[in-house]
Amino acid sequence: MASLLQYRSPALSISCPLSLRRRSSSSAAFPGRRKQLPAVQSKIREIFMPALSSTMTEGKIVSWIKSEGELLSKGESVVVVESDKADMDVETFYDGILAAIVVNEGETAPVGAPIGLLAETEDEIAEAKAKAKGQSVVTEAAPPKVATSPPPPAAAAPSGPTRIIATPYAKKLAKQHKVDINKVIGTGPFGRITPEDVEKAAGITPAAPSKSISAANVVAAPTPAPAKKGSPTSFPEIPGSTVVPFTTMQAAVSKNMMESLSVPTFRVGYPVSTAALDALYDKVKPKGVTITALLAKAAAMALAQHPVVNATCKDGKSFTYNSSINIAVAVAINGGLITPVLQDADKLDLYLLSQKWKELVDKARNKQLQPHEYNSGTFTLSNLGMFGVDRFDAILPPGQGAIMAVGASKPTVVADAEGFFCVKNKMLVNVTADHRIIYGADLAAFLQTFSKIVENPESLTM
Repeated sequence: MASLLQYRSPALSISCPLSLRRRSSSSAAFPGRRKQLPAVQSKIREIFMPALSSTMTEGKIVSWIKSEGELLSKGESVVVVESDKADMDVETFYDGILAAIVVNEGETAPVGAPIGLLAETEDEIAEAKAKAKGQSVVTEAAPPKVATSPPPPAAAAPSGPTRIIATPYAKKLAKQHKVDINKVIGTGPFGRITPEDVEKAAGITPAAPSKSISAANVVAAPTPAPAKKGSPTSFPEIPGSTVVPFTTMQAAVSKNMMESLSVPTFRVGYPVSTAALDALYDKVKPKGVTITALLAKAAAMALAQHPVVNATCKDGKSFTYNSSINIAVAVAINGGLITPVLQDADKLDLYLLSQKWKELVDKARNKQLQPHEYNSGTFTLSNLGMFGVDRFDAILPPGQGAIMAVGASKPTVVADAEGFFCVKNKMLVNVTADHRIIYGADLAAFLQTFSKIVENPESLTM
């Protein structure tokens, strides 16, 4: 199973197991003290959107395995969450009743936001449902506390340690306007802090011209239509066009590509003769070996001789030499792109590597990859040769030093040293590299080694 559901519990629930252990040990030596211990009260736990990978900022509920009112057992799968790259079943830490679902199927929520409520007893279900609607059964008869009331935030802040839940855009606005988000009162679902709450705390009114404009604000703004169409962030609408929002995976790819723009890169192309590789492929293909596996193995063996091409620059001030050679291979799947990782590719023999690659592709197409199976790459290989593409440039993935783009192997007219023409199969590989750590000579030397391995591929089967 994947990562576990995260819960926020009151202080009593956190200390509950410790209290029970103390009760057990003290009652044996001092039976008279049992009556002095306070009774453990029932509690409602909030189920949070889990962080299923280091790059995940929000998740989408694919489906709830359990329905409201069903009993849950510790370690049981409860919900399927779509992270930035895969769908993953998540489990519960506790026994209880799924009292209320806060985030429905098909909806998204930031990491750490409540997506459901877990009750210990049936008597708590009504209270949990009321909480899910932003109400409290205990304070129903009392005058409601309006979030827009004028008292200072400190007076309305709840007692005890709490976790601040805010939308990503609200956090960005708070940082921009230098607002302490811990003192902002949230008016969103379940007390979540919205961008409007931050703007109010900063003293910004909706009509202020300096207000940050989001897509939602443009619709709600009282400005005339011509001004909206002329804004720098809008584009003319094409009649009959359809707007399709990004999927979670497409949004993750978009984010990574934007991050790549901050890295200074350069590109080097190199022609490689493939006659010997084609002959080897004909021999090993019946055993389940693919061209992708052969290329990944060749790249891994070349990287072992040129570790700087397998390195990473994370802070702009230092090299990070990776101890493992993990080849990430780009795979097109329905609705997106993912890069399953062949870990320690230089240490695996060709046939084991091919078997591992087949398993990874199957898991990728079924959206079952675990985070370490797609985010641990140190070098990426992108092959479009099967589509007849003879050359292309690849965008460097964040956190890596280089990516190799492989074109198709095609008959090419070449001249030998004596001036005679002949036809040989050649493919063109283009490598995009981080120029902060990899220089032209480094990349040229790596490509020469890679070419020698491909043109004399016997070592690939050893």
